[in-house]
Amino acid sequence: MNIRKHIPDSITSMNLLCGVVGVILTLDGRPDLGFIFMILGAVFDFFDGLAARLLKASSGIGKELDSLADTVSFGVLPSVMLFVSGGTNVLILKYFPIILAAFSGLRLAKFNVDERQHASFLGLPTPAAAMVCGSLACFVFHSRESLLASWCSGPVFLPVLALVLSLLLVSEIPMFSMKFGGGTKASKVENIKRIVFLAVAFAAVLVVVLFKLHWSLIFLSAFSGYILINLAFFPCHSERSEES
Repeated sequence: MNIRKHIPDSITSMNLLCGVVGVILTLDGRPDLGFIFMILGAVFDFFDGLAARLLKASSGIGKELDSLADTVSFGVLPSVMLFVSGGTNVLILKYFPIILAAFSGLRLAKFNVDERQHASFLGLPTPAAAMVCGSLACFVFHSRESLLASWCSGPVFLPVLALVLSLLLVSEIPMFSMKFGGGTKASKVENIKRIVFLAVAFAAVLVVVLFKLHWSLIFLSAFSGYILINLAFFPCHSERSEES
């Protein structure tokens, strides 16, 4: 029995377990702990691919298992976190964030069959959307008197956020990969976007430390910045496509 070929799948299974535990904790009233398990799931999601490449143990089963794990950890979990963070009693709006789970599954299926998404992405990656939702829920849980908490308690903010993220997931907007280097040389625009992202993340760390805010705000600022940076540079990609 070749144990080596099962290592990447075992790591992927840990991502799936983190997602399931995160959902349970969130429904139990602890979205902050759910967010921690989402981060752990993201760590396992990174290392399963790395392990598969290093051990040369890629498989069709591993690819399907990875999509299943990502759907739970970065689709179902963030939608549940938005659901429990809402304060509205309007039935349709209260359950509206659940659509994020469906669009996340669609995004992952689209990624699996789209041959264009190797060095970068088309549409918002599910982990980035999940980090926005998870960090928001965590921050609101620990900062109930904040402006964001008051927005989440209303009937509009969370449904609109879920709708915007869902549409970005299945959009054709180019989104840069956070992996520097790799097999394909990145364009100048891609590198600029990465540098701006790192600057935003660094600035978020400084603000959180200086003003003694909750650490989840770092993730919320960084991944919200990731989305805005890609949207801001989208006209550059459109112009390049027209020229070519």
